[in-house]
Amino acid sequence: MTGWSLPSALQFLQFSHTPHDLMSDWQKTLHQSVDSLDKLKAYVTERVGAEVAEREIDVDALQPAFDNFQMRITPAALDLINEPGDAMWNQYVPTMQELDIVDGVIDSLDEDGDSPVPNITHRYPDRVLFLVSPVCASYCRFCTRRRKVGDPEKIPLNQYDSAFEYIASHPEIRDVILSGGDPMMLSDRRLEYIFQKLRAIPHVEIIRLGSRITAHLPERITDEFCEMVKKYHPIYMNTHFNHPSELTPASVAALAKLANSGVVLGCQTVLLKGVNDDPAVMKELMQKLLKNRVRPYYIYMADQVAGGEHFRTTVQKGLEIIQALRG
Repeated sequence: MTGWSLPSALQFLQFSHTPHDLMSDWQKTLHQSVDSLDKLKAYVTERVGAEVAEREIDVDALQPAFDNFQMRITPAALDLINEPGDAMWNQYVPTMQELDIVDGVIDSLDEDGDSPVPNITHRYPDRVLFLVSPVCASYCRFCTRRRKVGDPEKIPLNQYDSAFEYIASHPEIRDVILSGGDPMMLSDRRLEYIFQKLRAIPHVEIIRLGSRITAHLPERITDEFCEMVKKYHPIYMNTHFNHPSELTPASVAALAKLANSGVVLGCQTVLLKGVNDDPAVMKELMQKLLKNRVRPYYIYMADQVAGGEHFRTTVQKGLEIIQALRG
Protein backbone atom coordinates (compact mmCIF):
# COMPACT_ATOMS: atom_id res chain seq x y z
CA MET A 1 0.00 0.00 0.00
CA THR A 2 1.47 3.35 -1.01
CA GLY A 3 0.86 6.89 0.20
CA TRP A 4 -2.40 8.55 -0.78
CA SER A 5 -2.70 10.83 -3.74
CA LEU A 6 -3.16 14.46 -2.75
CA PRO A 7 -6.72 14.79 -4.10
CA SER A 8 -7.94 11.75 -2.16
CA ALA A 9 -6.27 13.05 0.98
CA LEU A 10 -8.00 16.40 0.62
CA GLN A 11 -11.34 14.75 0.02
CA PHE A 12 -10.90 12.62 3.10
CA LEU A 13 -9.60 15.28 5.46
CA GLN A 14 -12.00 18.04 4.49
CA PHE A 15 -14.97 15.74 3.83
CA SER A 16 -15.87 17.85 0.82
CA HIS A 17 -17.08 14.85 -1.18
CA THR A 18 -18.48 12.66 1.58
CA PRO A 19 -22.29 12.39 1.70
CA HIS A 20 -23.56 13.59 5.05
CA ASP A 21 -25.34 10.32 5.82
CA LEU A 22 -22.04 8.41 5.38
CA MET A 23 -20.07 10.57 7.78
CA SER A 24 -19.23 9.44 11.27
CA ASP A 25 -20.64 11.41 14.19
CA TRP A 26 -17.38 13.27 14.78
CA GLN A 27 -17.20 14.31 11.13
CA LYS A 28 -20.74 15.67 11.33
CA THR A 29 -19.82 17.60 14.47
CA LEU A 30 -16.77 19.02 12.72
CA HIS A 31 -19.02 20.35 9.95
CA GLN A 32 -20.82 22.47 12.53
CA SER A 33 -17.64 24.44 13.26
CA VAL A 34 -17.28 28.18 12.71
CA ASP A 35 -14.77 28.51 9.88
CA SER A 36 -15.26 32.00 8.47
CA LEU A 37 -15.29 35.53 9.88
CA ASP A 38 -18.89 36.01 8.77
CA LYS A 39 -19.95 32.87 10.64
CA LEU A 40 -18.01 34.05 13.67
CA LYS A 41 -19.73 37.42 13.62
CA ALA A 42 -23.14 35.75 13.33
CA TYR A 43 -22.27 33.45 16.24
CA VAL A 44 -21.13 36.33 18.45
CA THR A 45 -24.24 38.29 17.53
CA GLU A 46 -26.45 35.39 18.60
CA ARG A 47 -24.42 34.71 21.74
CA VAL A 48 -23.79 38.18 23.18
CA GLY A 49 -25.55 40.65 20.88
CA ALA A 50 -25.03 42.70 17.74
CA GLU A 51 -23.32 45.60 19.50
CA VAL A 52 -20.52 43.38 20.82
CA ALA A 53 -20.21 41.58 17.48
CA GLU A 54 -19.82 44.89 15.62
CA ARG A 55 -17.18 46.05 18.06
CA GLU A 56 -15.17 42.82 18.23
CA ILE A 57 -15.47 41.32 14.73
CA ASP A 58 -14.46 43.77 12.01
CA VAL A 59 -14.53 41.34 9.10
CA ASP A 60 -12.62 43.56 6.67
CA ALA A 61 -9.90 44.46 9.18
CA LEU A 62 -9.44 40.87 10.32
CA GLN A 63 -9.39 39.37 6.81
CA PRO A 64 -5.57 39.62 6.44
CA ALA A 65 -5.09 37.67 9.69
CA PHE A 66 -7.57 35.06 8.48
CA ASP A 67 -5.80 34.88 5.12
CA ASN A 68 -2.44 34.34 6.83
CA PHE A 69 -3.76 31.50 8.96
CA GLN A 70 -7.21 30.05 8.59
CA MET A 71 -9.75 29.76 11.38
CA ARG A 72 -11.91 26.89 12.51
CA ILE A 73 -13.57 26.64 15.93
CA THR A 74 -15.44 23.45 16.82
CA PRO A 75 -18.72 23.44 18.77
CA ALA A 76 -16.90 22.17 21.87
CA ALA A 77 -14.49 25.13 21.77
CA LEU A 78 -17.27 27.62 20.98
CA ASP A 79 -19.28 26.46 23.98
CA LEU A 80 -16.43 27.48 26.27
CA ILE A 81 -16.24 31.07 25.01
CA ASN A 82 -18.12 33.26 27.48
CA GLU A 83 -17.09 36.69 26.22
CA PRO A 84 -14.59 38.38 23.91
CA GLY A 85 -11.11 38.42 25.39
CA ASP A 86 -11.52 35.41 27.68
CA ALA A 87 -9.15 32.44 27.69
CA MET A 88 -10.94 30.46 24.99
CA TRP A 89 -11.63 33.46 22.75
CA ASN A 90 -7.95 34.40 22.84
CA GLN A 91 -6.85 30.92 21.76
CA TYR A 92 -9.08 30.61 18.70
CA VAL A 93 -10.29 34.00 17.40
CA PRO A 94 -8.06 35.95 14.97
CA THR A 95 -6.92 39.41 16.07
CA MET A 96 -5.14 42.35 14.49
CA GLN A 97 -2.20 41.62 16.80
CA GLU A 98 -1.31 38.69 14.54
CA LEU A 99 -0.26 41.19 11.88
CA ASP A 100 2.14 43.01 14.20
CA ILE A 101 5.49 41.29 13.62
CA VAL A 102 8.32 42.53 15.84
CA ASP A 103 10.89 39.76 16.28
CA GLY A 104 8.83 36.69 15.43
CA VAL A 105 10.07 34.31 12.74
CA ILE A 106 8.14 32.02 10.42
CA ASP A 107 9.82 28.74 11.44
CA SER A 108 10.69 29.58 15.03
CA LEU A 109 12.05 26.11 15.84
CA ASP A 110 13.89 25.68 12.51
CA GLU A 111 12.05 22.42 11.93
CA ASP A 112 12.59 22.68 8.18
CA GLY A 113 16.33 22.92 8.78
CA ASP A 114 16.26 19.45 10.35
CA SER A 115 14.03 17.89 7.69
CA PRO A 116 15.93 15.29 5.63
CA VAL A 117 12.84 14.16 3.67
CA PRO A 118 9.31 15.60 3.37
CA ASN A 119 7.20 15.42 6.57
CA ILE A 120 10.12 14.32 8.79
CA THR A 121 12.04 16.42 11.31
CA HIS A 122 15.01 14.57 12.84
CA ARG A 123 16.55 16.72 15.57
CA TYR A 124 17.21 14.33 18.44
CA PRO A 125 19.18 11.15 17.74
CA ASP A 126 16.61 8.54 18.77
CA ARG A 127 13.35 10.17 17.72
CA VAL A 128 11.68 11.83 14.75
CA LEU A 129 8.69 14.07 14.22
CA PHE A 130 6.46 12.69 11.44
CA LEU A 131 3.84 15.10 10.07
CA VAL A 132 0.92 12.95 8.93
CA SER A 133 -1.99 15.42 8.73
CA PRO A 134 -2.17 18.99 7.42
CA VAL A 135 -5.37 19.94 9.24
CA CYS A 136 -6.74 20.38 12.76
CA ALA A 137 -10.26 20.34 14.19
CA SER A 138 -9.69 23.86 15.56
CA TYR A 139 -6.80 26.17 14.75
CA CYS A 140 -4.89 27.65 17.70
CA ARG A 141 -3.82 31.23 16.98
CA PHE A 142 -0.47 30.65 18.73
CA CYS A 143 0.42 27.65 16.53
CA THR A 144 4.16 27.27 16.04
CA ARG A 145 3.56 25.48 12.74
CA ARG A 146 1.11 28.00 11.28
CA ARG A 147 3.38 28.30 8.21
CA LYS A 148 2.24 24.79 7.22
CA VAL A 149 -0.91 23.82 9.11
CA GLY A 150 -4.08 24.07 7.06
CA ASP A 151 -2.18 23.81 3.76
CA PRO A 152 -2.04 20.24 2.34
CA GLU A 153 0.61 21.30 -0.16
CA LYS A 154 3.02 22.02 2.70
CA ILE A 155 2.34 18.77 4.57
CA PRO A 156 2.07 16.48 1.52
CA LEU A 157 0.17 13.28 2.19
CA ASN A 158 1.37 11.73 -1.05
CA GLN A 159 4.92 11.52 0.33
CA TYR A 160 4.49 9.12 3.23
CA ASP A 161 6.70 6.49 1.61
CA SER A 162 9.92 8.51 1.81
CA ALA A 163 9.22 9.11 5.51
CA PHE A 164 8.75 5.39 6.22
CA GLU A 165 11.90 4.61 4.23
CA TYR A 166 13.90 7.18 6.17
CA ILE A 167 12.76 5.80 9.53
CA ALA A 168 13.47 2.22 8.44
CA SER A 169 16.98 3.12 7.26
CA HIS A 170 17.96 4.80 10.56
CA PRO A 171 18.16 2.13 13.29
CA GLU A 172 18.90 4.75 15.95
CA ILE A 173 15.27 5.92 15.72
CA ARG A 174 13.22 4.26 18.46
CA ASP A 175 10.51 6.91 19.02
CA VAL A 176 8.19 8.33 16.33
CA ILE A 177 5.94 11.30 17.11
CA LEU A 178 2.94 11.62 14.78
CA SER A 179 1.84 15.21 14.44
CA GLY A 180 0.72 17.73 11.87
CA GLY A 181 -1.87 19.27 11.97
CA ASP A 182 -3.59 16.72 14.11
CA PRO A 183 -3.12 13.02 13.34
CA MET A 184 -6.51 12.26 14.91
CA MET A 185 -8.10 14.02 11.95
CA LEU A 186 -7.22 10.91 9.95
CA SER A 187 -9.64 8.00 9.80
CA ASP A 188 -9.07 4.90 11.90
CA ARG A 189 -8.17 3.06 8.69
CA ARG A 190 -5.44 5.55 7.80
CA LEU A 191 -4.11 5.64 11.34
CA GLU A 192 -3.98 1.86 11.46
CA TYR A 193 -2.06 1.82 8.18
CA ILE A 194 0.53 4.15 9.76
CA PHE A 195 0.68 2.07 12.94
CA GLN A 196 1.17 -1.12 10.91
CA LYS A 197 3.96 0.39 8.81
CA LEU A 198 5.80 1.66 11.89
CA ARG A 199 5.36 -1.57 13.87
CA ALA A 200 6.91 -3.45 10.93
CA ILE A 201 10.16 -1.53 11.57
CA PRO A 202 11.97 -3.51 14.31
CA HIS A 203 13.80 -0.60 15.94
CA VAL A 204 10.68 1.58 16.40
CA GLU A 205 9.72 1.01 20.03
CA ILE A 206 7.36 3.90 20.82
CA ILE A 207 4.67 5.64 18.79
CA ARG A 208 3.37 8.96 20.03
CA LEU A 209 0.36 10.96 18.87
CA GLY A 210 0.48 14.72 19.36
CA SER A 211 -3.18 15.74 19.39
CA ARG A 212 -5.48 18.41 20.77
CA ILE A 213 -8.57 16.48 19.73
CA THR A 214 -9.58 15.57 23.31
CA ALA A 215 -9.92 19.27 24.12
CA HIS A 216 -11.97 20.52 21.19
CA LEU A 217 -13.40 17.49 19.37
CA PRO A 218 -13.74 14.76 22.03
CA GLU A 219 -16.30 12.97 19.83
CA ARG A 220 -13.34 11.75 17.76
CA ILE A 221 -12.31 9.33 20.54
CA THR A 222 -14.61 6.50 19.49
CA ASP A 223 -14.94 2.98 20.82
CA GLU A 224 -13.72 1.74 17.44
CA PHE A 225 -10.50 3.75 17.66
CA CYS A 226 -9.87 2.55 21.21
CA GLU A 227 -10.27 -1.08 20.17
CA MET A 228 -8.00 -0.66 17.16
CA VAL A 229 -5.20 1.11 19.04
CA LYS A 230 -4.85 -1.76 21.55
CA LYS A 231 -3.13 -3.83 18.86
CA TYR A 232 -0.19 -1.45 18.51
CA HIS A 233 0.99 -0.59 22.03
CA PRO A 234 2.94 1.10 23.40
CA ILE A 235 1.00 4.07 22.04
CA TYR A 236 1.35 7.41 23.78
CA MET A 237 -0.82 10.48 23.28
CA ASN A 238 0.38 13.91 24.24
CA THR A 239 -2.83 15.85 24.68
CA HIS A 240 -2.97 19.65 24.75
CA PHE A 241 -4.97 21.47 27.41
CA ASN A 242 -4.20 25.09 28.27
CA HIS A 243 -7.01 25.98 30.69
CA PRO A 244 -8.96 24.01 33.32
CA SER A 245 -12.28 24.90 31.70
CA GLU A 246 -11.27 22.74 28.72
CA LEU A 247 -11.65 19.61 30.84
CA THR A 248 -15.37 19.33 30.18
CA PRO A 249 -17.40 16.19 30.92
CA ALA A 250 -17.04 15.19 27.25
CA SER A 251 -13.27 15.68 27.32
CA VAL A 252 -12.96 13.79 30.60
CA ALA A 253 -14.95 10.90 29.11
CA ALA A 254 -12.67 10.84 26.04
CA LEU A 255 -9.56 10.77 28.24
CA ALA A 256 -11.02 7.88 30.26
CA LYS A 257 -11.67 5.88 27.08
CA LEU A 258 -8.08 6.37 25.97
CA ALA A 259 -6.62 5.51 29.36
CA ASN A 260 -8.81 2.43 29.67
CA SER A 261 -7.63 1.26 26.25
CA GLY A 262 -4.01 1.42 27.39
CA VAL A 263 -2.96 4.69 25.74
CA VAL A 264 -0.41 6.48 27.95
CA LEU A 265 -1.57 10.09 28.34
CA GLY A 266 0.55 13.19 28.78
CA CYS A 267 -0.20 16.88 28.32
CA GLN A 268 1.75 19.60 26.57
CA THR A 269 0.59 22.97 27.89
CA VAL A 270 1.71 26.28 26.41
CA LEU A 271 2.14 29.29 28.70
CA LEU A 272 0.02 31.97 27.05
CA LYS A 273 -0.59 35.58 27.99
CA GLY A 274 -4.29 36.16 28.54
CA VAL A 275 -5.02 32.43 28.79
CA ASN A 276 -3.16 30.73 31.63
CA ASP A 277 -0.40 33.08 32.81
CA ASP A 278 -1.64 32.82 36.37
CA PRO A 279 -0.38 30.40 39.04
CA ALA A 280 -3.89 29.59 40.33
CA VAL A 281 -5.17 28.78 36.83
CA MET A 282 -2.18 26.59 36.06
CA LYS A 283 -2.41 24.78 39.39
CA GLU A 284 -6.08 23.95 38.80
CA LEU A 285 -5.26 22.71 35.31
CA MET A 286 -2.44 20.44 36.49
CA GLN A 287 -4.54 18.99 39.30
CA LYS A 288 -7.46 18.26 36.95
CA LEU A 289 -5.14 16.60 34.44
CA LEU A 290 -3.65 14.31 37.08
CA LYS A 291 -7.11 13.45 38.38
CA ASN A 292 -7.95 12.24 34.86
CA ARG A 293 -4.82 10.08 34.44
CA VAL A 294 -3.01 12.65 32.28
CA ARG A 295 0.58 13.31 33.29
CA PRO A 296 1.66 16.93 32.79
CA TYR A 297 4.62 16.56 30.45
CA TYR A 298 5.67 20.08 29.48
CA ILE A 299 4.81 23.69 30.14
CA TYR A 300 6.17 25.41 27.08
CA MET A 301 7.12 29.04 26.83
CA ALA A 302 5.23 30.36 23.81
CA ASP A 303 7.38 30.11 20.70
CA GLN A 304 8.80 33.16 18.97
CA VAL A 305 6.56 32.53 15.98
CA ALA A 306 5.49 35.34 13.68
CA GLY A 307 1.77 35.96 14.17
CA GLY A 308 1.75 34.71 17.76
CA GLU A 309 4.06 37.18 19.49
CA HIS A 310 1.25 38.69 21.57
CA PHE A 311 0.91 35.39 23.45
CA ARG A 312 4.48 35.43 24.77
CA THR A 313 5.14 35.98 28.45
CA THR A 314 8.41 36.72 30.19
CA VAL A 315 10.63 33.85 31.31
CA GLN A 316 10.20 35.25 34.82
CA LYS A 317 6.45 34.60 34.60
CA GLY A 318 7.17 30.97 33.76
CA LEU A 319 9.53 30.65 36.71
CA GLU A 320 6.93 32.24 38.98
CA ILE A 321 4.33 29.68 37.93
CA ILE A 322 6.70 26.72 38.37
CA GLN A 323 7.66 27.95 41.84
CA ALA A 324 3.97 28.27 42.75
CA LEU A 325 3.26 24.74 41.52
CA ARG A 326 6.09 23.38 43.65
CA GLY A 327 4.52 25.00 46.72
